Amino acid sequence: MFHREGQKIILFSFCLVGISVILAHFFIDISWLKLTIQLIALVVMITILQFFRNPKRITVKNFNEILSPVDGKVVVIEEVFEKEFFKEKRKQVSIFMSPINVHVTRYPASGSITFSKYHPGKFLVAWHPKSSEENERTTVVIKTPKFGEILYRQIAGAMARRIVNYAEKGESVQQGDDAGFIKFGSRVDLFLPLDCQINVKLNQKVKGADTCIATFVDPNEKEEITY
Repeated sequence: MFHREGQKIILFSFCLVGISVILAHFFIDISWLKLTIQLIALVVMITILQFFRNPKRITVKNFNEILSPVDGKVVVIEEVFEKEFFKEKRKQVSIFMSPINVHVTRYPASGSITFSKYHPGKFLVAWHPKSSEENERTTVVIKTPKFGEILYRQIAGAMARRIVNYAEKGESVQQGDDAGFIKFGSRVDLFLPLDCQINVKLNQKVKGADTCIATFVDPNEKEEITY
């Protein structure tokens, strides 16, 4: 299964590869050169197909959990001051996606979209500390039943030149559903409440719509445990 954002480029690539293989077969007499061209064309086609793959994920929706919005590796876990929307301290969890990861973005929680904004910007490498504020990016805020408002940010990397965001202000969304796509290596930042429990570690590999990033902590239960 392939993502809809890749349909045009897959069709174009298929035609281009097909033409290359046919031309090489009929117009190149040198066997090793003909085989090399055909193999390169095949590798290019396979690479494009694997990049736009969209594996089906069955999500068990849970209001008490924030799931990973993407496949990748956790590169940041820290308390930061979120400047754009909350203007207060939040727990940030950042996930880096390499070109070989699935690049579908999925909603990390169920709720309603209260903010969705695109920002043009630079194309610094996705792990650069300033990429969250200076790179091309989209910011989406979901109002959830348990966590209140949470924010996720799609960030373009040095190779990513297009971010697709489906979130629209006012709509209701379901945890695990398709929220967009980022073409080539990139990053997604999550900004969560300070009182939630983070369940992942640095350098841990996570799976979109499957890995639990954070869980809700009931203030009353926490107070009972404390005393």
